[in-house]
Amino acid sequence: MMAKITSGGDFRGAVNYILDDRKRAEIIGSDGLRLRDKESIISSFVMQQELRPDISKPVYHISLDFPLQDKSFINNEFMDAVAREYMERMGINNTQYFVARHFDREHPHVHICINRIDNEGKLISTSNDRKRSTQICKELTLKHGLYMASGKESVKRYRLKEPDKSKYEIYDALRAILPLCQNWDELALRLQAKGVDVAFKTKGSTSQVEGVRFTKNGITFSGSKIDSMYSYSKINACFNQQVVSIEEAQSFSSTRQDQGNINQEFAKHEPVVGLPKFGGFVADDNSQKRRKKKGQQQ
Repeated sequence: MMAKITSGGDFRGAVNYILDDRKRAEIIGSDGLRLRDKESIISSFVMQQELRPDISKPVYHISLDFPLQDKSFINNEFMDAVAREYMERMGINNTQYFVARHFDREHPHVHICINRIDNEGKLISTSNDRKRSTQICKELTLKHGLYMASGKESVKRYRLKEPDKSKYEIYDALRAILPLCQNWDELALRLQAKGVDVAFKTKGSTSQVEGVRFTKNGITFSGSKIDSMYSYSKINACFNQQVVSIEEAQSFSSTRQDQGNINQEFAKHEPVVGLPKFGGFVADDNSQKRRKKKGQQQ
């Protein structure tokens, strides 16, 4: 789960944006507001805002994005409960607010419009709010068992502009393709099919390779700028590991086949007299007779 926080001075603008018909907004939770229509909501906020005319930014607008991976079980009741828990942990209470769900994106998300002037005319603090929000989002994600994305996974690709757009396209291509490759030639060929070119950086005027560059849409990045795990040395280590893994798998398969052949060959022969078998020895009749005769003599 991720949160985006903005502050402002115009409740009309915030309410009209959040409840825009094009976003198919649906109010799923509220407190202290008349919800007959947009105008009644705005007038409710403004009336309480007048308790502190000295505050220039009484509007607190927070969007909460839930993971697309959890879409199947996330409903209005769940998002409203999480939004209230988020506000409580942020120290936002005893004030007007509404929570609205939007349906204009693939992932579930809500917008919260809050009056920073609480019901007693006190100002709700925003000190270190973004730092606190990041930590609270992590805590709620873990508490409710939501999907936890890695840093780059959580970046919204559709919002990116150049050069970040190309950078993340290269990152996504490497992440999908590298595990399938055993050498640079194979990697370069597969990346080329994705519109990504590969070039090596050499040391001075020598042919010694010391780095790798990736280019897409005419924009070039060193491997380590894409991600630390995509430097030249890290990718080489990945190739070596994958080759070792394949050789080990082949060796294991070969060993099992050889063992199978031995077992089949052993099964063709009768048990050797006097050799141990599961459950004891196989003894020959003569040895039993000799022991019996010896006992009679004694």
